[in-house]
Amino acid sequence: MKHLLTLRETSEADMRYLLDTATAFREILSRPVKKVPTLRGRAMITCFYENSTRTRTSFEMAAKIMSAEAINIAVAQSSVAKGESLKDTMLTLQALKADCIIIRHPASGAAQFAAEHLGIPIVNAGDGRHEHPTQGLLDMLTIRQEKNEIEGLTVAIVGDIMHSRVARSNIWGLTKLGATVRLIGPRTLLPHDAEQLPVQIFDDLRAGLDGADVVNVLRLQTERMEKGLLPSLREYSRLFGVTAGSLKAAKPDVLVLHPGPMNRGVEISADVADGKGGIRSAIETQVSNGVAVRMAVLYLLMSAQGASAHEL
Repeated sequence: MKHLLTLRETSEADMRYLLDTATAFREILSRPVKKVPTLRGRAMITCFYENSTRTRTSFEMAAKIMSAEAINIAVAQSSVAKGESLKDTMLTLQALKADCIIIRHPASGAAQFAAEHLGIPIVNAGDGRHEHPTQGLLDMLTIRQEKNEIEGLTVAIVGDIMHSRVARSNIWGLTKLGATVRLIGPRTLLPHDAEQLPVQIFDDLRAGLDGADVVNVLRLQTERMEKGLLPSLREYSRLFGVTAGSLKAAKPDVLVLHPGPMNRGVEISADVADGKGGIRSAIETQVSNGVAVRMAVLYLLMSAQGASAHEL
């Protein structure tokens, strides 16, 4: 791998390698001193054209834990505000001797465009409605950690599928590793090409949750929506909000995920989010696993050939 742009184009072998490496890195996160010299002397730059808390912070933590320099570009205060193009911004960062650039951009294909013009690794931290590969990987790591294996599981993705790059990465990653993926949501929030994706489609929540092993709940991305896709948030919550009651249709040990940020009381109830009443919520585990996955990605793309992650 020279870049990480999409799980659709990432091989099953590379995904398993990244998950295995992230599993080894989880041990580092539990140490009193979270520091290894793996990427000493390397420099990672995050360039986010959209807001982020979890993704940007976890990339910065991952780099610093491995002793790399982590530089964040505040796009609103950069030359982008003066009209500088994406290409020129990326070339400038490369000329500053960055070893890897992490990019989030509202345009689908922006990371691919950057990779085509640069000679250093590019990691897609979310591009428009397209993909968010490291989120897909951390979701898979969490599922594997909690369920031991992904193959043979039924994973239901609930909510605003149309606008979700997380859903796209989950679809390609999970199906390559042998899971059955269901998409559940109102027809107005399903992607136009849903019938061409390797998924099962449901517009009834309880029918879609029937027998599910994992439920991944998505946020309603109202900032990306056109008017008229939903009658109201209250109506959506009534029909598609994941609650303790609706989860009874799933398997008794169903695992609940959410990529965040959450709209409690809209797409997910507070008791489900907090894992109350015996519900298995792994939402906080996802956040921790995000650091381990991003460590694995940086290690793969930035490190010289040498020690395996197990020797760190």
